[in-house]
This record gives sequence, C-alpha cells and structure tokens, in this order.
Amino acid sequence: MSAPTVLVVDDDPGVRRALDRALRLEGFVVRLAEGGDEALAAVGERPPRAIVLDMTMPGTDGLGVIRTLRAQGDTTPICVLSARDGLDDRVEGLQAGADDYLVKPFATPELVARLHALLRRTAPAAVGVLEAGSLRVDRRRHRVWLDGDELALTAREFALLACLTEHAGAVLSRGQLLERVWGYDFAVNTNVVDVFVGYLRRKLEQDGRPRMLRTVRGEGFVLRP
Repeated sequence: MSAPTVLVVDDDPGVRRALDRALRLEGFVVRLAEGGDEALAAVGERPPRAIVLDMTMPGTDGLGVIRTLRAQGDTTPICVLSARDGLDDRVEGLQAGADDYLVKPFATPELVARLHALLRRTAPAAVGVLEAGSLRVDRRRHRVWLDGDELALTAREFALLACLTEHAGAVLSRGQLLERVWGYDFAVNTNVVDVFVGYLRRKLEQDGRPRMLRTVRGEGFVLRP
C-alpha cells in the first residue's frame, strides 16, 4: 500500500518545515500550502488522504477552508492545529466539519497518532442499511431518514449515528465511540464525543420528536428508538 499523502496548511514557514520533516520521517508523503486559497487549490488538483490545517491565516482562514470543502461534499479527514484552546473555538471548528482539534503547542507523536486514527476510520462499512425503529441509516450512500424525513448530517455525525444505530439498545462508552468512530486506540483527553452527541440530538429531536439518543450516567450513550 502506498504511503498516505498529508496536506499541511500553515502560514508559518517554520511550522511547515518542522511538520514536513517530522511527518516524512513517520512515513507520510507530505504536501505543503501556506494559506487557505493555496490549500483549496491543492485539494482540487490532487486530493490528499488527510489535511493538517492551521486556523489563523491571512486570506481564507482555516474555518473558511473547512466550510468550503464540506460544502463541496469533500470528506477528507481534517485535523485542526490552533493556538486557540477555548471550548467555543474547538466547538466552532468541529461544527464546521473538522474531524479533530489539536491545540498548539503540541507533541509531534500525538499528531502522528491522531492522523493514523483519522485514516483508520475510512474502512468501508460491512452492512448497507441499518434500521432502528423509524430510523434508517444507509451506510453506502451516507443518507439518513427518520420518520420518513431525510436528515442532513455531516460526515462525522453520520459515522457516529451509524455506529450507535448498529448497536441500538447497547450502551457504548466514550472510549468505545472514540475507537470505532474516530479511530483512536490510545488514551486521549477530549470531549469530542459529547459535542457530537449534542449535534445529533438537536437534529434527531427537531420538530418535537422524542429523545432517542440517551446518556447513561457514568457509562456512555445508547440509542433507544
């Protein structure tokens, strides 16, 4: 299997050089972009397997890159690098469509581990259509219906809902969801599962629908149609 290509986007030449060297040593093929517009052009020309993306850049910033790619239907895994460590900043990046959020300064081994995790999650689904009550999840076409109405989900929301639907009625811990949906098989301190559960709940419960995605205190989450 050929080495995965990672697009590194950062306006700081020192950061680009450091990540270029570090990721190549880890076996990745690295392409570089110094801004958002250059990154979008690079993705359009030759899509990478994953993107490492700075948030604060002149011109089109990181959020602009994420929103543009997701609006185009591009599901390339994106790991954000940002000096902004506030909860609102992390939520904004993830809600825009980022798959992971790493705060600067960071340890290179952690970035490498997170990239491998993002790449592992792209394995094809074994089952085509999942059903739980009035919920239907088509894993091959990435489409979801609830009570006959189609729901608009991001790629990560879809992956999380598909996992919960596949195990409907069973409680899945945060660790299990991080491993199955995000690909993490190592300890990681993040509330990303809770954030995305919140996103899903708002969409599943719109128009006054009853709650079906429940929290089991101290254990995790369960889908009970």
